[in-house]
Amino acid sequence: MKKKIDEVLKTLDKIYSKLKEPYVSQMAEKDKNPFKILVSSLLSLRTKDEVTEEASRRLFKMVKEPMDLLKIPDEELERIIYPVGFYKNKAKTLKEIARTLIEKYDGKVPESLEELLKIKGIGRKTANLVITEAFGKDGICVDTHVHRISNRMGLISTKTPKETEEELKKILPRRYWKNINKYLVAFGKKICTPVSPRCSMCPFEIDCPKVGVTKRR
Repeated sequence: MKKKIDEVLKTLDKIYSKLKEPYVSQMAEKDKNPFKILVSSLLSLRTKDEVTEEASRRLFKMVKEPMDLLKIPDEELERIIYPVGFYKNKAKTLKEIARTLIEKYDGKVPESLEELLKIKGIGRKTANLVITEAFGKDGICVDTHVHRISNRMGLISTKTPKETEEELKKILPRRYWKNINKYLVAFGKKICTPVSPRCSMCPFEIDCPKVGVTKRR
């Protein structure tokens, strides 16, 4: 397994520059603002990357800190972030989180996974993305791409994202924890797609067991 995971990681590292980098990672490279990274991470849930980028850009013309969010009327905030997935619920969640940050954290985004998870509306995926992208701390952000591809390639065998996070921590060298999400998100959108993956252009095609794949290109 160690040899296999090492080869996979080296290859992903090599091809990553040829794939489209996820928007939150792009933004984090230019601006390490934890609040913006948190907001964009929340907007990205169940939303295409292009839509997340456009919504984030519109919102950040008006919002720089938590208090700015609270000043925006609910319907206007919904209009700004539309058409991200579940935009009405996300508008409410963003305001609730902004209020919590102001009341309990002096308007700052906490740097620890434990504190982030105490905030209603922030799950493990978002919390891990914030600590890795905003604060440069070790963590593994498991989204649908990471969970699907890790299992599809036979690197692990898990049922839930939480299990995937725990198992990946056992087999991944720590230096790769922060990057595995953006590697597999980019790889999953371009090559190892959810339905009918492009196996013919995959560098792992020969050795990949293709767990659960019934149709491929």
